[in-house]
Amino acid sequence: MKKRSILISALSILMLCSCGTQQATAENEGSGEAEDIEAVSVFPKNDTALVGDTMPFYDNGKMNIFYLADLRDGKTGYHPWGLFTTEDYCTFEDQGIVIPYADSAEDQDIALGTGCVMKDQSGKYHAFYTGHNDWRAPKEAVMHATSSDMLNWTKIPEDTFLEEGKYSTEDFRDPYVFYVPEENQYWMLVVTRYEGNGVIVRYTSKDLSKWKDEGVFFEDDLGYGTNMECPTLIKFGSKWYLSFSDQWPDRVVHYRIADSINGPFRKPEQDTIDGNGFYAGRLETDGEHLYCVGWNGTKVGHDDENDYDWAGNMVIHQLTQHEDGTLTPILNEQVAAKMNRPVKEEPLKRTETVTALNDGWKFSGDEYELVQFEAFPESGRIEADISGYEDDDMFGIAFAPDIENVGALNFVFNIPENRIEFYNTDRLMDSDPQSYIDYDFSGKDSFHISFLLDDGVGCVYVNDEVALTARMYRSQANDWQLFGINSTVSFDNLDLLN
Repeated sequence: MKKRSILISALSILMLCSCGTQQATAENEGSGEAEDIEAVSVFPKNDTALVGDTMPFYDNGKMNIFYLADLRDGKTGYHPWGLFTTEDYCTFEDQGIVIPYADSAEDQDIALGTGCVMKDQSGKYHAFYTGHNDWRAPKEAVMHATSSDMLNWTKIPEDTFLEEGKYSTEDFRDPYVFYVPEENQYWMLVVTRYEGNGVIVRYTSKDLSKWKDEGVFFEDDLGYGTNMECPTLIKFGSKWYLSFSDQWPDRVVHYRIADSINGPFRKPEQDTIDGNGFYAGRLETDGEHLYCVGWNGTKVGHDDENDYDWAGNMVIHQLTQHEDGTLTPILNEQVAAKMNRPVKEEPLKRTETVTALNDGWKFSGDEYELVQFEAFPESGRIEADISGYEDDDMFGIAFAPDIENVGALNFVFNIPENRIEFYNTDRLMDSDPQSYIDYDFSGKDSFHISFLLDDGVGCVYVNDEVALTARMYRSQANDWQLFGINSTVSFDNLDLLN
C-alpha cells in the first residue's frame, strides 16, 4: 500500500525535526467557577478484584451486574461472584463478594463459573452458576442458590446436576435461565460439546430444581467447532436475540436474530458487537433499552505491548435495534448526558502544517501530522466529525507519545482496508493491529466518533454503527493526540468532555 512505503521516511523526518511542532501556551486554570462534580466511571472494576464474566440482571429500576471476581490471590479457590449495581451507568455501587466459592478443594464449586440471576414467579431470586473443580470428574456442574435480596445467598447442593454421558464432561457450563410463560416452564441454556462440535443445549423445568434435557438448541455456525460461551437468549421488540462469545479463534461477542424463541436464528452480515478487547458480553434489557455487558481484559504482565489476559474492567454497550432486527452499539445515552463538562481544548503542540478551524483541525496530508493535548484528569470523552479524507488515507487518535511525538497506542481509521484498528505499538506500518473491526468507509464523505477513556480503557463508537474497545495502561496521565498519515483529513466540531 502506498501509505506504508511513504511512512517509513515520514517517521524518520518526524524524529529528526521533532515534528515541526508549535508549542502552545495553554494555561492550566479551568474556566468558570469550581464545581464539586462526581467523577464519571464508565469502565469500573473492584478495588481488590478484576471483573471477569458478567451476569447482568435488571430489577426494580437498577441494573445488577454480577461478575466473576478475579482476585489473583494464589488461593486454591477462585472466581467468587461479586456484584456492582448502577442506575445511570456512570456511578457504580460495589456490593463486594456475594456468592463465595467453597472451602474445600474436594467441593464441586471450589471455583465458581459463569451463570445468571433471575426472579421466579413468586419474587424469589435464583442464581444458577457453574461449579468448577479441576480435580473432579466431571469437572463442571450446574449449581443453584436462592436469595431474597441478591446480597445474601443460600446454596442448594441437592439441586446440582451433571452431564449424564451425552455431552462433554470437560465443558458443561454458563447456565442461562428464564421463564417462558407460553409453556408455563423455565428454560435453561448450557454451553457444552456434542459430537465434536460446540453446542448450546436446552433444559426445561417446572420448579427450578429438576431439569429435563431437551437436546441441542443451537450448534456452532462459525465453522470452527468452538465453544459458544456465556450465551443469552432475550426478546427485544418483536425479535429474539441469541448471543455468545467464541472461545476460539477470535474471542469476540456474536449475536443471532430470530422471529421466534425456537429460531431459526440468522447470522447478520455484521454479527459481532465489538473486537477482541470486549469479551463474554451478555444481553439485558430494562424494558426500554437493550445493553450488552462484558469486560475488557488486562494485559499479560500489565504491559501494553503484550497480549490480553483474562478479566479486567467492565464494559457496557447500549445497543440500537434497527428495522431489520440488526443491533449496533452506541454511546450510552446516560453516559453522554453525565460526562458533559467541557475540557479546555488548547493544544500543547501541533505540526506547523495543521490548520486550526473554528472548532477543530485540518490536516494538510504532509507526512505525519499531529495536534497534541494534555491528559484528561480522570475519565474523558472525545466527540468529533471527521471528513476530507481520501481513499488511501490513515489517521486516528493516539496516546502516550514518545520523545519523537509518535503515539505508542493508536486507534487508526484505515480507509483503504475498510477497518478500524487498534495498535499497541508505534510501528503502525510494519505491525499487525492487536484489535480491529471491519467498517465500510466507501461512499462515506464523513463520519462521527464518540470516544470514551477511563481507567486505562478506551472505546470508540463510530456513526452509532460499530464499537472498538482496547486496553491502554499508558493512556492514564499521558498526553494524547489527533494524527494523520499523509492524510487530508479534518477533525471538526471537536468537543473534549469529562
